[in-house]
Amino acid sequence: MNGLIRIVNKIVIGCIGISIILSCSEQPEEWSVASPSGNIQFMISFGVDNQLFYSVSLADSNESRVVLNASPLGILRSDGNFITGLSFEEASPIESIHESFELPAGKQTRIENRANELTLAFNNQDDKKILVIARAYDDGIAFRYVFPDQDSGKYTVKEEVTGFAIAGDGKTWIEPYDKVTMWTPAYERYFENGIPVGTSAPSSEGWAFPALFNTENACILLTEAGADSTYFAAHLQQEANNGLYIIRMPEATEADSLISSKPSSSLPWSTPWRVAIIGKELSTIAESNMVVKLNPPAAFDDVSWIRPGRASWSWWSTPSSPKNYSVLKDYVDLAAEMGWEYSLVDANWDLMEGGNIEQLVKYANTKNVGILMWYNSGGTHNVVTERPRDIMFDPVLRSAEFKKLAAMGVKGVKVDFFQSDKQHIIGLYFDILQDAAENHILVNFHGCTLHRGWNRTWPNLVSMEAVRGAENYGFDSLYPEKAIWHNTILPFTRNVVGSMDYTPVTFGNQKFPHQTTNGHELALSIVFESGILHLADFAESYRNLPAAVRSFLKKIPVAWDETCLLEGEPGKYCIIARRNGNTWYIGGINGTSTAQSWQVDLSRLTNKDFSALIISDGADNRHFSKDTRTLTAGEVMKINVLPAGGFVAILE
Repeated sequence: MNGLIRIVNKIVIGCIGISIILSCSEQPEEWSVASPSGNIQFMISFGVDNQLFYSVSLADSNESRVVLNASPLGILRSDGNFITGLSFEEASPIESIHESFELPAGKQTRIENRANELTLAFNNQDDKKILVIARAYDDGIAFRYVFPDQDSGKYTVKEEVTGFAIAGDGKTWIEPYDKVTMWTPAYERYFENGIPVGTSAPSSEGWAFPALFNTENACILLTEAGADSTYFAAHLQQEANNGLYIIRMPEATEADSLISSKPSSSLPWSTPWRVAIIGKELSTIAESNMVVKLNPPAAFDDVSWIRPGRASWSWWSTPSSPKNYSVLKDYVDLAAEMGWEYSLVDANWDLMEGGNIEQLVKYANTKNVGILMWYNSGGTHNVVTERPRDIMFDPVLRSAEFKKLAAMGVKGVKVDFFQSDKQHIIGLYFDILQDAAENHILVNFHGCTLHRGWNRTWPNLVSMEAVRGAENYGFDSLYPEKAIWHNTILPFTRNVVGSMDYTPVTFGNQKFPHQTTNGHELALSIVFESGILHLADFAESYRNLPAAVRSFLKKIPVAWDETCLLEGEPGKYCIIARRNGNTWYIGGINGTSTAQSWQVDLSRLTNKDFSALIISDGADNRHFSKDTRTLTAGEVMKINVLPAGGFVAILE
């Protein structure tokens, strides 16, 4: 940790506990903005050496509690210090933000964006200007820095000392950031399962976003939104003394050390939003859409061609299958039989034998199945040899490829192996999304950064990986045991911030057999949200399912009008309900090694009688049970599940 961050730590530690108004100075200047309902208060003021700090309070009818203590703000630019020595210039009138927009897919397709925004202008000692834009939502806060001057020259950020000082004792579910390898960083490690707030990361690379905290004062999820090609995508420093988590730039060796970790831009220049989703209950976290709200509006108007859906996928069961035309054809047939919209063709399809990709696309089109095709993102920034590569990285080749795909009738691409959060690689994501949109091509990113809500601006972004998912049944001997509880953490962390391509619902076994039940696996189709649901199992596994389960997988939607966390605790269990039209789909998973009897409270759903189909664990972990019943308004739904078990329910 460098000297400036050590200074920030000392200042914050000196302020915490002395004043909830963010400063150790005797007469600080102070500004605040409240959320629309008034439940969240976001305060900013000067501290020692005229450095800015902020704090956040959460109120209910009984009391107000500080949930983020005095937390540092500031940026060191190559031409000036915007950390200390700042002077206040002006505060704009608080702006009320109230807009709505629609998304083709997500946990809620119609989004209401309501917040109050305060813009504060400051000058540094060289009379250079910085703005702090602070937003207060009913479910959290967000802020960003803006350098508003007009200048075509290049400026570089050398350091950002933004921090989040978690107030109160509690637990955190947080993922270590990757050490840099040819495959990483990719946000694919296990979350630490409820460790004490303030625990240091296991290595110098620090912690990754998102980070969930459950303290005596609130539930908090830290992340960022709106990262773009002018800045890096951030993670968190290794040390978190006294619960203070500080922004960290990408690691120097990412992207094969070819690109600087420090971002550069002309002016004006805005940073990504630093985000804290905050609530009394975990439901506020799981249901939040704040990340997508903080991104710019859609870059194009016509989204009629963007079709969320389900996809068959041959690679999980047979990694060599993209080279085999007859196997791929069978997975197209599976998609057609199940009424799924897509079939994904993975790496090395350009080495296909027995046919070629043009023939496969033509055949799939006759079956009304859209083909999705895999590409390597490299480029000089990775050395992964899976092919085709060196197309998506090159603007001329990429543009020509997308035109070719559109002419063939290909519906989407899966672009893999980015391995960096540096500015230049963030720009590559945006270049791919733009060229794809111009040709009506859907995009799914793998081996990638964390979702930061880009699907508002680019609705053709249907999903991203950035998760330790089901592919690890083929790689990691520890995964079957850890997946039991790991799966229950994801709805409160990774899947909060955007669609998540876990590639779930695998009943068959890869190299390392499942320890979760078939009921648990089926439930992941609801518990996890993704704009395209890649159903990863062997074709015969789906064909041999009981009729009720096959019927369920034929009907399952992937775009939701409403999402509601009914019950749950990360690391233990999760029961989530999602509405499509007038039908509620409920999925529940048990993250423990003991059987559970749940009485699920449905009072948050529409207060009506329901006709319910419930598919749960059977006599053992590889079988199902089926039940139909009527649930009257206000009645609890009683469910029994096995160890590592689960269930789904359709309520109509």
